Amino acid sequence: MSDNETKRPYSAKVVDGVEKAAARAMLHAVGFDASDFKRAQVGIASTWSNLTPCNMHINTLAEAAAEGVASADAKPVTFNTITVSDGISMGSPGMRYSLVSREVIADSIETVVAAQGFDGFVTIGGCDKNMPGCAIAMARLDRPSVFVYGGTIQPGKDRRDVVSVFEAVGQHAAGKLSDIELKEIEATAIPGPGSCGGMYTANTMASSIEAMGLSLPNSSAQEAVSPNKLADARAAGAAVAHLVQRGIKPSDILSREAFENAITITIALEGSTNAVLHLLAIAHAAGIPLSLEDFTRIGKRVPVLADMRPAGHYAMSELIAIGGIQPLMKMLLQEGLMHGDCLTVTGKTLAENLAEVAPYPEGQRVIRPLSEPIKKDSHLVILKGNLAPEGAVAKITGHEGLHFKGKARCFHGEEAALAAILDGTVVAGDVVVVRYEGPKGGPGMREMLSPTSAINGRGLSDQVALITDGRFSGGSHGFVIGHVTPEAFDGGPIGLLEDGDEITIDAEAATITVHVDDATLAARKARWTRPAPYATRGILAKYALTVRSASEGAVTDKFE
Repeated sequence: MSDNETKRPYSAKVVDGVEKAAARAMLHAVGFDASDFKRAQVGIASTWSNLTPCNMHINTLAEAAAEGVASADAKPVTFNTITVSDGISMGSPGMRYSLVSREVIADSIETVVAAQGFDGFVTIGGCDKNMPGCAIAMARLDRPSVFVYGGTIQPGKDRRDVVSVFEAVGQHAAGKLSDIELKEIEATAIPGPGSCGGMYTANTMASSIEAMGLSLPNSSAQEAVSPNKLADARAAGAAVAHLVQRGIKPSDILSREAFENAITITIALEGSTNAVLHLLAIAHAAGIPLSLEDFTRIGKRVPVLADMRPAGHYAMSELIAIGGIQPLMKMLLQEGLMHGDCLTVTGKTLAENLAEVAPYPEGQRVIRPLSEPIKKDSHLVILKGNLAPEGAVAKITGHEGLHFKGKARCFHGEEAALAAILDGTVVAGDVVVVRYEGPKGGPGMREMLSPTSAINGRGLSDQVALITDGRFSGGSHGFVIGHVTPEAFDGGPIGLLEDGDEITIDAEAATITVHVDDATLAARKARWTRPAPYATRGILAKYALTVRSASEGAVTDKFE
């Protein structure tokens, strides 16, 4: 094998030889010199945008990553992909595009890296869907690559964050906050750059990606504005160049055991329900079999140890202050709950990366010891029953109880549900049913942060349950069940419910049941007609036609 084939396996095909003179001419115009054509080319996929705090600083991280690539004698080439803001679009029609953006990000990175012949690449993500979109692209392309997390936001005034604002809306509706008080919270909750500050989806996915070995140690546990974040980006650039030299690819890292490590850390951190959807999608891209049953199996032996928001007390910045997730991973490894022999982007195993990690300081309460868990098993409970034959994902932290029985109050779409919660129509004992919000029916599987926050803000979190074929923000908490499959648009039982139907949710038995006999449900199904699609053209229409069930990760490239 030639030197070009080992050190520049892809870029050599683009720039080497007399016949590639035109390609070199184009690259001269963007700053290449003759020596650059002999170096490995490393793409840097930036999700910079000033439309959201999560990504407003990522251009500086991309520049740092480029410096790291150059320091390792490779040639950096920076390009952009998109982002959308969940926090801004939440509760609006625009939220339909959030999960879609995961696929656009993955597709665009794949397109640029493959088209330009990059030998390796760095991906940098800030907002929620950036992380899995980047990881999906890394798995698909299977070229040396490292993920860089943009970092968490610092807490706002009085330790507020974006979820504080959503819950303040519910408090305002209940008469607990004045207009002036709501305005003050709105103006002070989000102080600057970085992703939402609890163990919401961004921090959950950054942690799980680190646990599966695709980012450098501690990449998940740094504030966006910290010098450590810039150093992480520089180190990632150099690391990719070294991975190219050694020929280490994501397929060498993304084993089934690596995904089990990611699930384990998600559970221990009390992470977002979105992790289920995203890890299934990343596994699909990597060709690794993973199912809802794996979350159940691992969840039986892994406890919840992190007292983190939204259900707990602490913000990501406070976890960073005591050492991030590295001491937690070492603790879990020592107890035999993680696989230490998994390779990582450092070129070392997880166990080797953790060998010198110090334990958490004495007296901290952010991460509980294994002998004192917040919950002895997983908060991510996969429910099945006649209401969700293919499964649903519940977030049961223990704070809200393990059982709920109530009567259905049904809504076609999030907006109608939110209005009924805010105006007092929804009362204690109700099971709010939000349907036609699934991957196909939404389309796009909107997050129900506005309704769940309104329930919490009105003081009903332990008296009202919410079930949906949509999904939840990482900031949602309470008795919430999402990803109900089959979804209503596909004729699933959630679309057959009627107001007043009695529903039982049993987290211990892992069941969700509507107390309506089979004959009645069959008669309702015979009368059911599929509603007209939300979109008949454009990206939402294409997405609805290609997307698979939430139980399969809502992927768009599974055709078998």
